Amino acid sequence: MNKGFLISFVATLILCAVHTADAQQPGKIPRIGYLLPADERNTPGLQIEALHQGLRDLGYIEGKNVLIEYRYAEGKPDRRVSLLNELLKLNVDVLVLVSIDSIRAAKQAAKTPVVMIATVDPVALGLVDSFAHPGGNVTGLTTLIRDLSGKRLELLKEALPGISRVGVLWDAAGEGATISFKEYEATAPALKIQLQSLEVRGPDPDLEGAFQAAAKGRANALVVISSGMLNGYRKQIGDLVIKNRLPSMHEQSFSVDAGGLMSYSADDGEIYRRAGVFVGKILRGAKPAGLPVEQPKKFEFLINLKTAKQIGVTISPNVLARADKVIR
Repeated sequence: MNKGFLISFVATLILCAVHTADAQQPGKIPRIGYLLPADERNTPGLQIEALHQGLRDLGYIEGKNVLIEYRYAEGKPDRRVSLLNELLKLNVDVLVLVSIDSIRAAKQAAKTPVVMIATVDPVALGLVDSFAHPGGNVTGLTTLIRDLSGKRLELLKEALPGISRVGVLWDAAGEGATISFKEYEATAPALKIQLQSLEVRGPDPDLEGAFQAAAKGRANALVVISSGMLNGYRKQIGDLVIKNRLPSMHEQSFSVDAGGLMSYSADDGEIYRRAGVFVGKILRGAKPAGLPVEQPKKFEFLINLKTAKQIGVTISPNVLARADKVIR
């Protein structure tokens, strides 16, 4: 065996070994960046569980073939953009975002795919080009929270016919909350309801003060406008509803689980499950620009009878019959 042949033979063996080693390397596990308004590290809520279900529907299981980088704004709006930047630096494959400011910031970055769960009309705010053709790097779902204000006041009035003055608890610094408050203002007069604005601001909202103001203003019911900041305080708000014996209407179902009296909203579980499906499709190669934004197909009316009993409110059988879920 001549020297040249030996060198060539050894080189071929080395190349084969390298190729085999490369083939045996496990594939890259995709990573999802999920920015949540509240801290759910110890008690993952409905949204996280439903998102996981949507991912499983497409064969993705956290810790097995997909990783999720969670970041928690802890009810502090000023943290959201910095946490988003942190996720972007990790080069995650897709982002799941719920706050308008973080969705807008990610859109401007115009690189990482974004699955949004928007509470407002994303077309009106310029987050997507249209529902059918989102364009850019953002797609996902809208919950139509802001479009249901009149229906919530109607249900509140039906459940509590004697109400005439309703306090509205809202985050005065929230873009979506400001839009929602104007929607309530527009629909209240037709129901002969006078609104009392109960504005709070983060990161440490004076919720006790807001409930005291409601009592001083003789509000006989409360509407809580959902926002990234206030969602982080839903348990405290539920406790104050019971403490102050103030019937409440909420914009998301998990607030009723936390002690609120009623909610009317899209099916939160289905919304977040579909968000998981969107993420799975993008991980499989779909482009956000070609995935139409989805709107809710189902809405839920929830009543917490335990809270009703604690605050001394009787809900008529007719109203109870309309509820999709009753917590007893």
